[in-house]
Amino acid sequence: MVKIVIQNLTKTYSSGAVVALQEINLEVQTNESLCILGPSGCGKTTLLRILDCLIPRDRGEISLDGQPVTAPCPDVAMVFQHFGLFPWKSLEENIGYGLGLRGRPKQEIKETVEHYIQLMSLKGFEKSYPHQLSGGMQQRAGLARALAVNPSLLLMDEPFGSLDAQTREMMQEELLRILESEKKTMVFVTHSIDEAILLGDRIVMMSRRPGRVRDILPVEIPRPRKISSVRSHPRYIELRNSIWEMLKQDIGREEAPAEV
Repeated sequence: MVKIVIQNLTKTYSSGAVVALQEINLEVQTNESLCILGPSGCGKTTLLRILDCLIPRDRGEISLDGQPVTAPCPDVAMVFQHFGLFPWKSLEENIGYGLGLRGRPKQEIKETVEHYIQLMSLKGFEKSYPHQLSGGMQQRAGLARALAVNPSLLLMDEPFGSLDAQTREMMQEELLRILESEKKTMVFVTHSIDEAILLGDRIVMMSRRPGRVRDILPVEIPRPRKISSVRSHPRYIELRNSIWEMLKQDIGREEAPAEV
C-alpha cells in the first residue's frame, strides 16, 4: 500500500534564484524505510521540511494515505540532527511533550512515557535534564518523543550525524530494533552510504542542485539486520560501489552552497 505520493514537487529560494528541488516524483510504501542520499545542497533536508509542513512548496502535490497534505499532520513526527530537546524540561517531560499538546489524559501520558523510556533503555534518567545526558541518550530521548505520539510516518533528518562513530552504530542498531517492533513508515536523510544501506529498503539518490531524483536503488538485504551481517552481505559491496560511483560524478565539480 502506498503511504506517500509526491508529484512534480518544486521548491525555490531567493525569489526563484535558487532551485532547491525540481520536479520531484516519489512514492513511499506503508512500513517502508526509505533513505535519501546525495551531495550537500541537493535539497534532502528541504524535502523533509516540506513533508512536515515546516516550509511551503512552490509547486507540486503531496498526499498521505490518499489525502492531500495542506497543513501539519498529527500522524507525522520529525527527528532532527541536533536533538531538539527543551533544556528546561526533564527527560520524561520532553518525551511526553507532544502528547500533552494533543490533550491526552495524564495517565495515558504517564504510561506512554514509561513505555518509551523502557524501550530506549533510559530507565533511571526520568528526572534528568538534557545537559545531564550523553549525546546518544539525548538522541534516544528525541526519538522517544517522536514515537510517543504514535506517528504513522517518521521523518529523520540526519539524526545520528553529530554522534561519535561508536554511538552512531549503537543508535543505528537501536533504530533497526525499534522499526521491527513498531512497524513505522520512515523517510531517513543521510550523507552516509553505509547508513543508507543498513537502514533502507530503498535508497533515493538525489542529484546536486537543483535536486532531482537521480535513481532509486532497492537494498535487497534481508531483515532483521545487524551491522556485521549487512557488511558481509554480497549485495552490500555491490550497492556501495554503485552509489560511490554516482556520488563521485558530483565530487570534483564546484561545491554547492550549504544545504537549505
